[in-house]
Amino acid sequence: MATNAATLQTAPFRRIYVWELPVRVTHWVNAIAITALVLTGYFIGSPLVLWRGAEPSDQYWFGWVRFTHFAAGYVLLFSFLFCFYWGFVGNRYARWANFIPLNKAQFLELKDTLFVDILQIKEEGKVATGHNFMAAASYIGLFLIMIFMVITGFGLYAGMSDSWIPRLFTWIVPLMGSDQVVRQWHHIFMWAFVVFAVIHVYLSLFHDFVEGRGETSSMIGGWKFDRNAKRTDD
Repeated sequence: MATNAATLQTAPFRRIYVWELPVRVTHWVNAIAITALVLTGYFIGSPLVLWRGAEPSDQYWFGWVRFTHFAAGYVLLFSFLFCFYWGFVGNRYARWANFIPLNKAQFLELKDTLFVDILQIKEEGKVATGHNFMAAASYIGLFLIMIFMVITGFGLYAGMSDSWIPRLFTWIVPLMGSDQVVRQWHHIFMWAFVVFAVIHVYLSLFHDFVEGRGETSSMIGGWKFDRNAKRTDD
């Protein structure tokens, strides 16, 4: 969001500890796991033909693609469960109350962010220390998509695994009709991660450049810089 130039020059910066270590770690774990899942999932859906003349026993590269996909799925599942837990015990910036708009002021902030960040028909808006409610709403959508991907992914994996976790999802294929239907929806929703990643990176860099408050580096060190802040941590 744009800010007044005079304010930028005169208002002092104060450090605020926003993102705790578990939040930062799970953020990057999720980013790596989702990247691995998208890349390997794309190749599983549209496999390449390599070393056409080689013996099958010498072409296990696709087996490693599948193994990486399954392993990243487990990592994402446990990371998601920890994120869900941390939403109840983390600091006020990580609490679930920051992700679900429950009052008029929160909805007005969501509208304000839409006008400034997305539509760009307004130059200034409220500067959020943690997530603004537009970002928070998108994360709720991402969490729901993540749940769908975990359920459908393990539902497909259940047919080829005796492990107890995939076997918990044997009901998904009969519910949706067939392996092919589940696989198709799983593949379609994969692109939601791609779209989200592009928008997420763009808006993070946008806020970092316009506001100058350490938006990007805060997910490494945990600290943001704010004006008119009353304290340096929470």
